[in-house]
Amino acid sequence: MTLSSCLYTGSLAHRRLRPRVHSLRYRVFWMLIDLDEVDALSAGLSLCSRNRFNLTSFHDCDHGDGSDAPLRRQAEALLQKAQCDVQGGKIMLLCMPRILGYGFNPLSVYFCYRQDGELGAVIYEVHNTFGERHSYAIACEGQTNGTIEQRCAKEFYVSPFLGMDMSYEFRIRAPGAQVQITIRGDEDGQTVIAANLSGTRVNLTDRAILAAFAGHPLLTLKIIGAIHWHALRMVLKGFRFHPRKPSSQHSVTIVPRNGISS
Repeated sequence: MTLSSCLYTGSLAHRRLRPRVHSLRYRVFWMLIDLDEVDALSAGLSLCSRNRFNLTSFHDCDHGDGSDAPLRRQAEALLQKAQCDVQGGKIMLLCMPRILGYGFNPLSVYFCYRQDGELGAVIYEVHNTFGERHSYAIACEGQTNGTIEQRCAKEFYVSPFLGMDMSYEFRIRAPGAQVQITIRGDEDGQTVIAANLSGTRVNLTDRAILAAFAGHPLLTLKIIGAIHWHALRMVLKGFRFHPRKPSSQHSVTIVPRNGISS
């Protein structure tokens, strides 16, 4: 059986541009999981399991609204609100797995394909360190030289060093031999922060998982540790704090084809 799911190794970089410069970069690996193949992956791999402990594991509750509802069904419900019917096309989730039972994804991305193989929509699932998550479901309007550009207003509190009166611009290329996602955050017409995710495809095998773990040991613990370490550094640099208003565990922003978010 040939599977669509795979693994990507690469880096995740952030660069804060205003009011002062602060940069960070992590070496990272992700899994790109076809939501129709999750059980087949768990059955075919010794080092990756679904909803149970392993070297790497995929837990449904780490994504979507955290309920028992299948993730594909949840994604399709969001796509319907975004006026984008993929008609049974593939839905691929790019995320970091749990490592030895611990997981944290600052960003998970659902690539939602139509039956003709073209991207119909992208769902950006953002997680903060307060246990909250927010999904931006954005219909795809077309491509320019293979790049899809999408925009939306910021609706979710992520960092205490960023205000809420911002907008995002996403530039993505559909996953292939490479995956690349660039996110720019603008405030008052000026770019405040830029982030870039890039990786190279590797076939998803036990050997590849073991190599990724050896090259990025305890990855998810390092990510959460690095977030707090850089937060301390930014405090010492004098970055301004923005207060947080608690939100629901999972909230959603819909950007349909007419471009009006809801």
